[in-house]
Amino acid sequence: MEQLNQFFQSFKVSEQNAFLLVVLQFALWACLILFFSWIIKKSITKKITDNPTRYRIKKIISLVSYALIILLVVISFTGKVQYFTVSIGLISAGIAFTLQEVILSTAGWFAIFSTNIYKPGDRIELNGVKGDVIDVGITKTTLMEIGEWVNSDNYSGRIVQISNSFIFKGSVHNYSTDFPFVWDEINLPIKYNSDIVLTKQLILDVAENSLATYAQFAKKHWQHMVQKYMIEDAIIKPTLTLKLTDNWIEFNLRYIVDYKKRRLTKNELFSQIYERINNTNGKVELASATFEVVGFPNLNINNKINT
Repeated sequence: MEQLNQFFQSFKVSEQNAFLLVVLQFALWACLILFFSWIIKKSITKKITDNPTRYRIKKIISLVSYALIILLVVISFTGKVQYFTVSIGLISAGIAFTLQEVILSTAGWFAIFSTNIYKPGDRIELNGVKGDVIDVGITKTTLMEIGEWVNSDNYSGRIVQISNSFIFKGSVHNYSTDFPFVWDEINLPIKYNSDIVLTKQLILDVAENSLATYAQFAKKHWQHMVQKYMIEDAIIKPTLTLKLTDNWIEFNLRYIVDYKKRRLTKNELFSQIYERINNTNGKVELASATFEVVGFPNLNINNKINT
């Protein structure tokens, strides 16, 4: 009986030693994979100057190293490569319930890269947050936020990380995929006694001179949109409409602009239009809100001082 117990004890010890050996071998190979991955990424950083290309290659190297480590886990702890599918199935079944959000985020990452929903450098709005994509990780997308407490499309200075799973839960607004331009507009209040024909002409002249380059590029991009999607042809050149209000004639200038230069372009347009209006010698005048008093009650003022 003692001999049998000694046999089982020696068997357990040898089994523990074998397991420790496997763990040590796995740790060694995993460290080597990560080390060579780090070396390759360092050399890429020095040799490749193009930022988007460098980013994509480094991401691919990281993914390959992670895949090799996962394959190493299966080989080390199952013993055979043919058990890879079975092992992945068992692991997936075990963690699917507890890691639903992580799995959905990873699926979102595959969808982002396979369908080109967005990529680093794009300006998007996701889950109510608007910003420029600076990194797309396996589980999270990182944005440099714009808006919030600052006006127009300026950076707020905050870096926001959003789960990739949100691409399945709501809409994704992309400002730059396929068509890197947006429509913008400005409103100008003009007095009723102004020269309307001259007003139209000077506004359109300023718009066409300032936005001619955008219109040419946008037309080429829009032709690509018409070929790719079921969408009608759009008016790319600046358009001007007017509306009669109680106080003034409101001119609405609608134009197309680079999505990253909305504020600068609007400032340029306002400055040039204001200068042109000042040079019309009063033929065109900007309007402002005014109030007309149509009636006033009679007042009896008693200025006698009681002593």
